[in-house]
Amino acid sequence: MTKLHIALRLSAGLWALAASMNAPAALAQIAPTPQALTPQALPPQADTSIAEKTEADSAEAVVITGTRIRRPELISNSPLTTVNAQELTLQGANNIENVLNRLPQFTADANENVSNGSDGTANINLRNLGSNRVLTLINGQRMLPSQAMDINFVPSAIVERIDVATGGASAVYGSDALSGVVNFILRDRLDGVRLDVQSSIADHTNDNGFVRSIIAARGYTNATDHVRDGGKQDVNAAVGKTFLDGRLNITAYAGYRHTDPVLESRRDVSACALNSASTTFTCGGSSNTPYGTFTPLAGPAAGQKLTNSVDGTRSWVPYVGSTYAYNYAPLNYLQRADDRYNAGVFLHLDITSAAQLYGSFMYMKDKSFSQVAPSALYFGQTYAVTCNNPLLSAGQAQTLCGTAAGTAATQNTLIGYRLSGSGALPRRDSLQHEDFRSMVGIRGDLGSGFSYDASVLRSVAHYDETYLNDISVAKTQRSLLAVSDGRGGAVCRSVLDGSDPSCVPVDVFQANAISSAAANYLYAPKSTQGRFALNVISGSVTGDLGTLGITSPFAHDGVGIVLGGEHRRETLRFTGDEVALAAGTQNSDGIIAVNEGFGELELPIVQDKPFFRSLTLNGGFRYSDYKNRQDSTGFRSSYTAFTYKGELSWHVAEPLRLRASYNRAIRAPNISELFSNLSLGNVNATDPCAGATPTASLSACQLTGVTAAQYNSRLVIECPADQCTGQFGGNRALKPEKADTYTVGAVLAPHGGRNLSLSVDYYHIKVKDYIGSIDPNTTIGQCFSTGSPYFCGLFHRDPLTGSVFGTGYVVSTTLNTGYLQTSGIDVTGTLTIGLGRLGRLNTDFVGTYLLQQITQPLPDGGTYDCKGLFGYSCGQPNPTWRHNLRLTWSPDDKTSLSFNWRYLDATRLSTTSSNSFLTGDADPIDARIPAYSYFDLSAALAVSGNLTLRIGANNLLDKNPPALASGVLNLFGNGNTYPGVYDVLGRRLFAGATVKF
Repeated sequence: MTKLHIALRLSAGLWALAASMNAPAALAQIAPTPQALTPQALPPQADTSIAEKTEADSAEAVVITGTRIRRPELISNSPLTTVNAQELTLQGANNIENVLNRLPQFTADANENVSNGSDGTANINLRNLGSNRVLTLINGQRMLPSQAMDINFVPSAIVERIDVATGGASAVYGSDALSGVVNFILRDRLDGVRLDVQSSIADHTNDNGFVRSIIAARGYTNATDHVRDGGKQDVNAAVGKTFLDGRLNITAYAGYRHTDPVLESRRDVSACALNSASTTFTCGGSSNTPYGTFTPLAGPAAGQKLTNSVDGTRSWVPYVGSTYAYNYAPLNYLQRADDRYNAGVFLHLDITSAAQLYGSFMYMKDKSFSQVAPSALYFGQTYAVTCNNPLLSAGQAQTLCGTAAGTAATQNTLIGYRLSGSGALPRRDSLQHEDFRSMVGIRGDLGSGFSYDASVLRSVAHYDETYLNDISVAKTQRSLLAVSDGRGGAVCRSVLDGSDPSCVPVDVFQANAISSAAANYLYAPKSTQGRFALNVISGSVTGDLGTLGITSPFAHDGVGIVLGGEHRRETLRFTGDEVALAAGTQNSDGIIAVNEGFGELELPIVQDKPFFRSLTLNGGFRYSDYKNRQDSTGFRSSYTAFTYKGELSWHVAEPLRLRASYNRAIRAPNISELFSNLSLGNVNATDPCAGATPTASLSACQLTGVTAAQYNSRLVIECPADQCTGQFGGNRALKPEKADTYTVGAVLAPHGGRNLSLSVDYYHIKVKDYIGSIDPNTTIGQCFSTGSPYFCGLFHRDPLTGSVFGTGYVVSTTLNTGYLQTSGIDVTGTLTIGLGRLGRLNTDFVGTYLLQQITQPLPDGGTYDCKGLFGYSCGQPNPTWRHNLRLTWSPDDKTSLSFNWRYLDATRLSTTSSNSFLTGDADPIDARIPAYSYFDLSAALAVSGNLTLRIGANNLLDKNPPALASGVLNLFGNGNTYPGVYDVLGRRLFAGATVKF
């Protein structure tokens, strides 16, 4: 795209903002700030906003996110977007991550709409470089252990503002700040009582006629025409008191949040599992059906896919997916059930000017349930069946075992059989998190312009998962080895030999025939536990060298300096119970310790000269010494890292400031990436070598391990429901990622930004040797398009079937790969217009134009750019342009009405790209997601000085999310769409009240 096209797109996005600037002078009078929504600053804004002006006017030294220098007039040299408490209120926010995900700088990550495979946490992903590459802070200090980050921990009711700093900040904060920093600033010094209650509900009309016709044609039940569900309730209280003539403040808070679950059956888009059929969809599903699906691996029917007859007779007929596939969608959660409790206390005690004690204790307990369809004997596991099993009909025994029918021999077969009826219970994953964070510090004035700050922080995250109503493979195998009990029934061999007296034979040879007794025997809940801890000891000295006469001859402010050190220690302990270990879970442990020294220098070069109101240079460095340890294996490793930064700010004249920054940042591998053990999991993918008519050639398939006998013989089974298997796990040989980040921008803020501020910033971030894995879809695509021995060598096919599901898999373990690169342009602006007797209008705009989103999977290999693409290797949509535009009208000092426009550009399916990493089969129905606009409306009324009421509607027009085939979804897709990106539940109505006294 040419520079002219980019300029035109940016101009279009800013049209509404620019139009507002043409208001007549008669409306320039500024009305009082409305008390209904009392802002600390305007909603999402540039760092030249009213919030910055207030800090600049303050007589006290302030700290800006991204630097440790303290100055009364300090402003950010890096792009800084601030989301304040007012914006949280306007959105009716129950979940902080949802507020940030609406900003164009963020891509949705783990969230409440992820069910299957969720760990129950909420995370944020800045610049779509991954949630592990953004550093999350509370009041400038680390929040939780990096591998146990959970935004649910943040008490939204006492958030004063959220600072989002773009670009690397490792020289200031240490590892992890590659894409930037998100700093939650809390109200930790209250004087009084604040109560806040809010409730919301989703209100949706199911009117997607296209999807409804597909569901009806398949004979499935459509979602109810109109639904109200997904309720959320949030109750919070905060109380603070100042003692000892203002020298002591104690502030405490507590809160409870509840979220109702929503089933996929409640929405058109998710009521059946959609499969692509060229220019339309079909209701597909799983071959793990309540009828029973079989593929014998030997004998007369070897390689054939058979199913029990739907009429209930004990006979096998050829499996036809459109007829027999199981619709697993209706019982899956589209929104997880969740209950969160949090509480905490903050203390500030001014002993003397040289000793100010501060500390905090924060606690959260969160319990979430995910739910998916009832468990099954999954069609990827090989089972041995006795050829004289009395539950087999004579015909079935002959088909399975041939001449061995009726003997004590066994035959291997794949079985897909879904539990149904009274014995079938949905699988439920109980996900519990209990987090503790305590901190104590002391700071004070050392005199002569110097001060110090020292603190100790400890945070611990407990993770307990119990997976309910899942079938044990070991128990299933014992129940299939059944023989006659001599009385016309069946008995397990393990009962006869005494190895498992409780075994119940399972009847999988007739449709819907598994009894409640057999189901109860097969169920085996399994539990895993994780314990993560972070200890931080840090200290620094800050000084103004101007008091010592160290000042530029062209400036009046002296040189600012910070010197300090930090010690961090993170630990992991992950264990599973006996059932989990038997199912393949492996225990793991690890310790990472780092000692660091850091420094920062702020040099005012020129001040108060023509064209140089100020010219300031900032530099910083950090040296890190890492030591990694795993006690269970005796493994030890170590390495060092050096990070640095340089920033320049040129205040040309009163309204104009130019800024630029460069940062060398690192991210050390976390404990999970280093020490987690190997495991298998589902991935949305298809196998070109599978089925009776494979799409890949014999020679290509042989490169992946398929034999000539298996090829085109039905033995290579298709991945059920487009879900193949990947192998995941850690790598102790990992080395740190390195990132180079650049930003260049301009800020226009007449009169200090009181009525108008506008900033335009270019960012460029390149992460080298990034820690990740090669996406199985990339592996599959590259193997079959290039024949690369490396990519084809990542296939590990089932030795019996040649499949890449069940015990076959595609390797996707952790390694240092090539590079990630992203660049773009951020545009932010605020405008306040006085309307005379009609009050005041505030306009706030945030937009991002994406220039690049490049991935290089292997060092020195090829690359692909996901700008404007989604699906498969590109994951969630990467719109070229996104923006938020909010208009808030305050007719008086008690009332506020706010309108917000959220826009996401159109995106295309990655396989429409000509890039060899992304090309794939044509899929016209999924080829494009159109541009999306959402409109939100909210209002607030200050009934009195102590009581404020608010109501609102997000997605006011109840716009449906895009419907996509389940097979194209990757990375947080659910319910045939991307629920973290698009509003999947429809219109959300909320009402709340705040009481202060």
